[in-house]
Amino acid sequence: MKQILFDLDGTLTDSGEGIMHCAELTLEHYGLPIPLRSEMRSMVGPPLRDSFLRFGIPEAEIDNAVAFYRKHYLAVGQFENEPYPGIRQLLQKLTAEGNKLYLATSKPETMAADILQYFDLKQYFTIICGAVPGGRSTKEEVIEHLLTQLSSRENLIMVGDTIYDVKGAAFHNISCIAVSWGYGVAEDMATAGAMIANTTNELYELLR
Repeated sequence: MKQILFDLDGTLTDSGEGIMHCAELTLEHYGLPIPLRSEMRSMVGPPLRDSFLRFGIPEAEIDNAVAFYRKHYLAVGQFENEPYPGIRQLLQKLTAEGNKLYLATSKPETMAADILQYFDLKQYFTIICGAVPGGRSTKEEVIEHLLTQLSSRENLIMVGDTIYDVKGAAFHNISCIAVSWGYGVAEDMATAGAMIANTTNELYELLR
């Protein structure tokens, strides 16, 4: 039996359209230029605060910017999203084989739970752990909180799609499989020590 920590955005679901759309609305609200979509892809994965700082929102306005973004994301953006092909079958198979699945995401915890529920994926996860306002936000902090809820730390492995997942897992001495279909750079994640899965079938074999 393995204990598998899954990231959400870019790993289980292709949430990029909703995230990037709402981020563009936020930058436009602050009169900032809208980067190319190729640059906006970097919004998927890291905490919003870090991303908005990189794109020019003043630190004093970050909390307001995050609130503006989340207002639009809750209304529309969170469901501009869909599970990647093969993910549902993968989760079904892993669960049927007796593995324990957990969610470890930098997305707000309640929002992540709602998205899993909307796509009928919540049933596969024993624990859902995400960011909380004014509290944990980084992947390292999310994983740390998740680990406090486990009775055993044996046979742990992280599955994610960005360098933040790889580094977050490494911080806690957890091995990581990085999927190439998300929003990270496979070469960077491999250099940081992750195994790379290009398909859900490859991911399943690596998890075995």
